[in-house]
Amino acid sequence: MTAELTPEPEDRRSRGDRQRDAIVTAVRELLHERSFADLSVSTISERAGVARSGFYFYFDSKYAVLAVIVADALAQLDQLTHDFAPREAGESPEAFAKRMVGYATTVFASNDPIMGACNLARGTDAQIREIMDDFQDTVVHKIVGLIKQDSGARPVSDDLTGLVRTMVAVTSMTLARDSAFVGRTEDPAAAVEIVERLWVGALWGGTD
Repeated sequence: MTAELTPEPEDRRSRGDRQRDAIVTAVRELLHERSFADLSVSTISERAGVARSGFYFYFDSKYAVLAVIVADALAQLDQLTHDFAPREAGESPEAFAKRMVGYATTVFASNDPIMGACNLARGTDAQIREIMDDFQDTVVHKIVGLIKQDSGARPVSDDLTGLVRTMVAVTSMTLARDSAFVGRTEDPAAAVEIVERLWVGALWGGTD
């Protein structure tokens, strides 16, 4: 009699990884079709080809899936800004601001409409709020360090950290196409250009 082979733990783990990835992919896809508020665990499970019980084995809510997605997106932005260089001697403040906003634009564009969903969910889910707040702190710290190295910078406020934090928040909401920042029908590109000008004014528009 042939003994029944027992799958190796690695095989079971790989199957689990595939199911977990299918759930994450399903949420990514569904966010292009409907708002995050309209997503249900049943809809996500059906799209992923996973039973509801399987969904809850990996995630305790749809917010937990979104937290995984936003963490991946913010890790991408962190990688892009890892070697964020100070403004060079021949680089204008306008070019520097465009470079700063450009990094974030790349990440938001490749994760649209996920970042918009996260900005909305941060008000109701502590895990997403903590992930985004932690990352914002990192970005603010990086930019503050760069501006302190810039002998030509003239911030409009003595509270440089608070100023940069405000600008990072404005940039984030604009790139997420929040209607409070880009309007209902206006061209998002025009709003991004305004953000770039605000960075210039905020960091180089002050007086001694």
